[in-house]
Amino acid sequence: MLDRFIQQIVLQVLQEDWDPSFSDASFGFRPGRSAHQAIARAQEYVKAGFTWVVDMDLEKFFDRVDHDVLMSEVRKRISDRRILTLIRRYLRTGVVIDETFHDTVEGTPQGGPLSPLLANLHLDRLDRELEKRGVA
Repeated sequence: MLDRFIQQIVLQVLQEDWDPSFSDASFGFRPGRSAHQAIARAQEYVKAGFTWVVDMDLEKFFDRVDHDVLMSEVRKRISDRRILTLIRRYLRTGVVIDETFHDTVEGTPQGGPLSPLLANLHLDRLDRELEKRGVA
């Protein structure tokens, strides 16, 4: 329980700093954003003459995030080694399946307070690449 509390505090601090830098076209797991707003934005694009809307649900995304790649992105934004160590440990917490403990070598814990923010950080490069290619 204490670890979730600490993660929530870290989330609040990081989210305030990171969220404004994410793509404006990103709506998933963002404070003050909703699926209804995403639909409204898509409707605006259709009215503006766009014929394609990209809506992605990446299968098992949270289970497959590469820790090293993610931590590389995190290190670009955080220099405090204590926070970096805390996030790395959070990612490597492990899971219990059928009463057996399994190490976590990839992925972000589903349901963890930091996971959505880390996912958005990880996916921001994709969002930016789509924007460069003219995909709104």
